[in-house]
Amino acid sequence: MEKLLKQVTEQFLSQLVIESIHPMEPIKVRHYPKPWVLLGAGNYAAVFYHPDYTDYAVKVYAHGKTGLKEEAEVYRLLGSHPAYSRCYYAGENFLILQRLHGTTLYDCMKKGILISRQAIRDIDEALDYATSRNLRPHDVHAKNVMIADGRGLIVDVSDFSKQEDCRMWMDFKKAYTRFYWPIASRVVFPVPSFVLEGVRKGYQIYRRYRARHLAAAVRS
Repeated sequence: MEKLLKQVTEQFLSQLVIESIHPMEPIKVRHYPKPWVLLGAGNYAAVFYHPDYTDYAVKVYAHGKTGLKEEAEVYRLLGSHPAYSRCYYAGENFLILQRLHGTTLYDCMKKGILISRQAIRDIDEALDYATSRNLRPHDVHAKNVMIADGRGLIVDVSDFSKQEDCRMWMDFKKAYTRFYWPIASRVVFPVPSFVLEGVRKGYQIYRRYRARHLAAAVRS
């Protein structure tokens, strides 16, 4: 761990170039040094690992993005739970986390891997656990949830300290129950990327419409 931390602070961060282009889209990773591997990028940060330290993930926040301290506090409140990662170190703009190994639900659909009911139940239980720790699960969707050995894992908890309600997981479960499971329980096939991205974009539009509609209803 100490060797990894030294490598991150003295080499990796100085050669990393990431930036946020649009608040509703993943940040852009322009450059990172080899042999580091990019695991993924969200709206706030990008996550990497080094082949010599495969049990750790380094999450780096883009310039101007806030929330790192809040995320570290979320991990403290979660403590030890099989569906969540752990935070080992919090720097000025990065976190060193336990690396979770698995396949996101998004990639499961993309690759034709069955999303089991057990994984869905695991996520439900993990979210209930987070609520019991005085957190409010937020931004739980197909790119932030994994399956590993048939069990569900939650990859990103950065927004669990937000106070407003979030229906993303409930909406995903409705789509899973009504559309995905009736078909996938009989036959599983890869879903093209353009279809998945179309659904994602359409859902973003739907969420904005629903938010405006609810705001108008409150004002009236």
